Amino acid sequence: MKGYTFDFMRFFFFILFHTMKRGEKMAEVWIVFCLILVIIELTTVNLVSVWFAFGALVASIVSIFTDQIIIQVGVFVVTSILAFLAIRPLAHKYILPKVEKTNLDRVIGKIGLVTEPITRLEPGEVKVDGKRWSAIANKKIKKDSKVEILAIDGVKLVVKEIKEEEEK
Repeated sequence: MKGYTFDFMRFFFFILFHTMKRGEKMAEVWIVFCLILVIIELTTVNLVSVWFAFGALVASIVSIFTDQIIIQVGVFVVTSILAFLAIRPLAHKYILPKVEKTNLDRVIGKIGLVTEPITRLEPGEVKVDGKRWSAIANKKIKKDSKVEILAIDGVKLVVKEIKEEEEK
């Protein structure tokens, strides 16, 4: 549907400039453009053209005060960009589903105790929250060392050793 939006915008600007040559009032053209973009947005539901619809609405208001098509198009472009930058992060925050942490994700960031030594070539074992896990690391970690869990790779924890200074 994104390709259709781009083709429609090219068609709109073609109509816009031909209307401008005839000296017609642009407020109506901007309103019609806004309504068409809203209809496109309602059919796609992907936040594709809502920014342009808002820009067209503001441009229609500006067209009441000035006949300068360059100013109207400039307001349309700037308002659309600002609407995109302002609304998109908010929309993603409230529209996209939140990722729920699973039981496995809870151990990421926690501190564990090495119960079997870890080498670069051989996984060891770490105890976290009373459970024993296989663990891997980029360097050798001795038994009874404290480690921070960085991630989970398959069924193994990815850990790094915590030095005494880091722990405090």
